[in-house]
Amino acid sequence: MKTLITGGTVVNASGRSRADVLIDGEKVVALLDPGSTALGVDLAASVDTVIDATGKYVVPGGIDAHTHMEMPFGGTFASDTFATGTTAAAWGGTTTIVDFVVQYPEQNVLDQYALWHEKAAGSCAVDYGFHQILSDVQDSSLQAMDELIDEGVTSFKLFMAYKGVFLSDDGQILRAMQKAADNGAMMMMHAENGAVIDVLVQQALAAGNTSPFFHGTTRPWQAEAEATSRAIMLADLTGAPLYVVHVSAKQAVEQIALARDRGQNVFGETCPQYLYLSLEEQLGARSEQWGDFEGAKWVCSTPLRSRAEGHQDHMWQALRTNDLQLVSTDHCPFCMADQKELGTGDFSKIPNGIGSVEHRMDLMYQGVVTGRISLERWVEITSVTPARMFGMYGRKGVIAPGADADVVVYDPAGHTSIGVGKTHHMNMDYSAWEGYEIDGHVDTVLSRGRVIVQDDAFVGEVGHGRYVKRDLTQYLV
Repeated sequence: MKTLITGGTVVNASGRSRADVLIDGEKVVALLDPGSTALGVDLAASVDTVIDATGKYVVPGGIDAHTHMEMPFGGTFASDTFATGTTAAAWGGTTTIVDFVVQYPEQNVLDQYALWHEKAAGSCAVDYGFHQILSDVQDSSLQAMDELIDEGVTSFKLFMAYKGVFLSDDGQILRAMQKAADNGAMMMMHAENGAVIDVLVQQALAAGNTSPFFHGTTRPWQAEAEATSRAIMLADLTGAPLYVVHVSAKQAVEQIALARDRGQNVFGETCPQYLYLSLEEQLGARSEQWGDFEGAKWVCSTPLRSRAEGHQDHMWQALRTNDLQLVSTDHCPFCMADQKELGTGDFSKIPNGIGSVEHRMDLMYQGVVTGRISLERWVEITSVTPARMFGMYGRKGVIAPGADADVVVYDPAGHTSIGVGKTHHMNMDYSAWEGYEIDGHVDTVLSRGRVIVQDDAFVGEVGHGRYVKRDLTQYLV
């Protein structure tokens, strides 16, 4: 099958230009001047499908490098399966996800990796790769890191919080980073001081402060900034590259920026919730149905930060200046009924997570509309840099000959209303983005040359998505 996308403005990180995009099978084969006959034929008359993108942007498919489909957490499971989650991703213009293989203490790392393949194989509407969580770093874990790199899993996540569940001590972190410095892996870090948080949570509950608002106040920015600094020092000691996930505090950004200014390979990701939402407005929300438990809808870790302290504005600034390199979602959805409700009367038992995989591209495009970021930077932080950071660039993250034909036709004159009953295909009983209005619209989505979203309909199929065997990072300084 040959497809020609005509009349649009192709946007890559390096700039924009009017161009027609020729797709043959699963690959982009040419970018041509509009109406060009350089190939000796009238392409529009010779291809199987013509997509008219006049007045629209033609951009590489989004890459969400931080998702948790079907993740076991807090006595339940993330409510999106690989099928529902990747279908929702497709609706929102995301054509590749990188999900986390979960290993709890005493579980075999390679067995868990095999289990995640079983969950995802034949169940994804878009392409997918894996990161590996390491919860207890020991000799077998370090050996597994080498084996997984051969499997295309080239990034490994550690936690400085969640004692008894995920937390690694500094010695374990050191050993994993030493291995990464040797084999080229990217170390990913959940940077919060878990011991401090645990004490603050106990004190809050003892004082009768049980509502979701206190999830935010017991995970203060100091705990994030301190852990970020400590992770950076350990990475510096070992020479390992470090990627700090879901950065939410401006003081943590400052630690990353200082390390980068020294020439260290330190990188940071933020998420839409830390750009738009806040401690006061969301975690402190009330409703007739839920009372002050309404805030449970937005319980995630790291937590939403105070708008009065200016964290949200600083995140946008850091994206402009490349102190933060990309935007993922940390998509880990839970329903209010029977899931978030587990924390009624005790905020520490609320499953941590927000569902955003469907809305990331739109929410970040709104930043273009409001002048927060440029059009090219939108493409860079949602597609190009995730591809480079995690060893997929050339296949993913660019519209160029030889790349997978993962393409989004985005209409800047369109409009998207987010909310249950409007734009909401994730397997959740509420939307964390209820009422958000976007001055743009995902018009057509192609995954490896196949149209999977068109005319406000999902026309793809579960099982189309393939595993992406990733290379080592392509983003080191």
